[in-house]
Amino acid sequence: MTTSDSTHDSVHLPDKPALEGLRDKWDAAWGESGVYAFDPDTTREDVYSIDTPPPTASGSLHVGHVFSYTQTDVIARYQRMLGKNVFYPLGWDDNGLPTERRVQNYYGVTCDPTLPYDADFEPPAKAPRSARDYVKVSRQNFIELCLTLSAEDEAVFEHLFRSVGLSVDWKYTYRTIEDTARAVSQRAFLADLATGNAYSQDAPTMWDVTFGTAVAQAELEDREKDGAYHKVAFYPSAADGTADTAQDPVVIVTSRPELIPAVVALVAHPDDERYQPLFGKTVVSPLFGVEVEVRSHHLAKADKGTGIAMVCTFGDLTDVTWWRELDLPTRAVVTRDGRLQRETPEWIAESAKADAAEAYQRLAGTTTFTARKEIAQLLAESGDLLEDPEAITHPVPFYEKGDKPLEVVASRQWYIRNGGRSAELRDDLIARGRELEWYPSYMRSRYENWVDGLNGDWLVSRQRHFGVAIPLWYRLDADGTPDYDAPIVPDDAQLPVDPLASAPNGFSEDQRDVAGGFTADPDVLDTWATSSLTPQLVSGWSRDEELFANVFPMDLRPQGHDIIRTWLFSTVVRANSINDSVPWRRTALSGWILDPDRKKMSKSKGNVVVPSDILAEQKPGFGPDAVRYWAASAKFGADTAYDTQQMQIGRRLSMKLLNASKFALAQGVHADLIGREDLITHELDRSVSAALRTVVADAGRHMEAYDNAQALRIVESFFWDFTDDYVELVKDRSYGAQGEEAQLSAHATLATSLDTLLRLFAPFLPFVTEEVWSWWREGSIHRAPWPTAEPAQVPTDMLGKVASALSKLRQTKTEAKVSQKTRITSAVLHAPTDVLTAVAAARGDLLAASRVDDLDVRTSSVTAAEVPAGAEGADVEASVTVSDVVFAESPA
Repeated sequence: MTTSDSTHDSVHLPDKPALEGLRDKWDAAWGESGVYAFDPDTTREDVYSIDTPPPTASGSLHVGHVFSYTQTDVIARYQRMLGKNVFYPLGWDDNGLPTERRVQNYYGVTCDPTLPYDADFEPPAKAPRSARDYVKVSRQNFIELCLTLSAEDEAVFEHLFRSVGLSVDWKYTYRTIEDTARAVSQRAFLADLATGNAYSQDAPTMWDVTFGTAVAQAELEDREKDGAYHKVAFYPSAADGTADTAQDPVVIVTSRPELIPAVVALVAHPDDERYQPLFGKTVVSPLFGVEVEVRSHHLAKADKGTGIAMVCTFGDLTDVTWWRELDLPTRAVVTRDGRLQRETPEWIAESAKADAAEAYQRLAGTTTFTARKEIAQLLAESGDLLEDPEAITHPVPFYEKGDKPLEVVASRQWYIRNGGRSAELRDDLIARGRELEWYPSYMRSRYENWVDGLNGDWLVSRQRHFGVAIPLWYRLDADGTPDYDAPIVPDDAQLPVDPLASAPNGFSEDQRDVAGGFTADPDVLDTWATSSLTPQLVSGWSRDEELFANVFPMDLRPQGHDIIRTWLFSTVVRANSINDSVPWRRTALSGWILDPDRKKMSKSKGNVVVPSDILAEQKPGFGPDAVRYWAASAKFGADTAYDTQQMQIGRRLSMKLLNASKFALAQGVHADLIGREDLITHELDRSVSAALRTVVADAGRHMEAYDNAQALRIVESFFWDFTDDYVELVKDRSYGAQGEEAQLSAHATLATSLDTLLRLFAPFLPFVTEEVWSWWREGSIHRAPWPTAEPAQVPTDMLGKVASALSKLRQTKTEAKVSQKTRITSAVLHAPTDVLTAVAAARGDLLAASRVDDLDVRTSSVTAAEVPAGAEGADVEASVTVSDVVFAESPA
């Protein structure tokens, strides 16, 4: 550090300000000082609590995470500067399918629960290329690998988030698989069980054949896939005394002919006159001769296909609805591995059609994809395929993280009531949504549309290994049949519990899976069933009632708009049932990051950007403040393009803040001059100070409304005018050329403006503002108060008018191809009256900055009325001209 002769003793400036090194320097300093620490000795009125999304620990973070978490951090820093005791934890969502998949692929292993634990197991040095060659490991070995790899990933994640300057309190970091989180998740599940909000039933569910687990409605997504329509004939049945293949067949159109073995009815709309004569009668299925009834239902679409549909158990969720509401039989043939069952189904084996079983055996054990092609061939051979298949592209349901289309299979699962089957609960949850403040406000409609569209309760059980175990056992009767209606519940002191590894009270381990003994629930909870409890988890619910009272309901839930239906909604569901409350007071929704083709960035698409490159402080990186500038420039809810040019602007802004600050402080500006309005006597200085007060008021208003992007734009716009225009105009006076009073006026204006601008920029650019603050102030800027001011009541546009004159005089030199240092002996300035009034008030500054000896001013032909009041930039500059210029030296 060096200090120039004019630098105040309290100011310590670097020789050459630089952005490099600021990240590590201040991250270490913040950690040591505890500047972002939450004080648990508090009151609810003093707290601002944030329910931060725990990122999935399944690989690497991408630039979208940096974007959304930066938007949240701006709010946290702003609230801290308002004097709030900010409760800002961050956790990792490390249980569930994403972690399992990463572990499988990373180590080259797959879980086989039948294998014994191997205490000496070491994963392969190199994972096999094919999943067929993965090493099978026990459940406990697999869980240990999941814990190890997720912990390694989370250390990398924390380093990245520290690099971007997140002001979280790392003492409150949590993992959704650790003991505390598991206990809270199990305790909440048992609370819902006790009130009837959680229940189990054996029912058709959406099933992912790759992961081998049921999935919830909120986790579904449609993907366009190639397929084909098959026009297939059913014939009247002998049961009606009308069996005659010469009669016109009943023709259906299906994209899933492989499910013909599972058909249980044909259904048409009750008003469809074509099929009204058939309602209540039976037809027989092609190939298999199974009798099915023709029924009516309002969901059938007369204008789709032939107007009559095949109901199978189960092809899709509409089949489930028809099956349930029409009380149809169950004839399931698709198994949990996505194949048709190997044994010929009873209803086909008993068919009167002689070759029905033989036809089925050509399909038995094949995947649904293979069976589809095989049955099309069979139908063509039998003559029941009336036309060649018609190629189509249609939406097919997938698990959002899966690779193969979902099937619908019957299985026993656990559900939590979410309004899907209760209009009363649905109305309650919509009412909860209306208790919240939404940013942006229109996002509330997405929430309500999702709730209105629910067609079933929330399926929370998963048939996987790494997760929060469902904490239940079931008694086995004398035949070894579980009593699902009266599960055995653990004591609260036992939580967290793994029922597969411990016996319930009153039983011994040798009674496990023995008639008259007990069996454990084999499933785990959906990861959302734990993530939906992050407010309860971080707030100390059921463990620390004082902390809970001080932070819950939380003040803010920031998250992506794409998971309103999953994370946001499920969190509202749990808080409503467990706490009879909303989980937070407001929610702020981030948009997506789009690639250059305007497509959402995602790992699955392979178009993500790794943030470590752009966060690097040296080129080609931009540094954390520059990346934060890009993120903070976007409004909540707005999808935003990945834009390195915007980051470059942020880097330029950061460097300008360093250099402009050093210029001001190097001339004797110091902290004792801040707010010294009595010293600000020069009219230009007073106008700039007034303009700054307006900026403070406007920025604060936008920050209060969670419009951080607009606040940043307002502050940045003033900053560039201040540094490019005011600092240039005031240099000569600041050096003392116009006397001590004029110099003090400039110094007080510079000190007050610099102090205010640093604090206004602090939530957005934490590293560079902390660096400049340290040159001349004590403590951390991030504990300094946010500036407040009433809008100025005096004219604030003087700077722009004087700057327009300065710009024209400099333009004259540029056009004459002379250096800006060249003096102008004399010139005439033509401008509207109001511009000339401003020039007169700052004449000394203008002459010194433009290096003009004598300036004659004349009213231009453009009247003041023709230049709108408050006009800026090009509007004012266009009304100003310069003539009769005489240079001290003739231009070359």
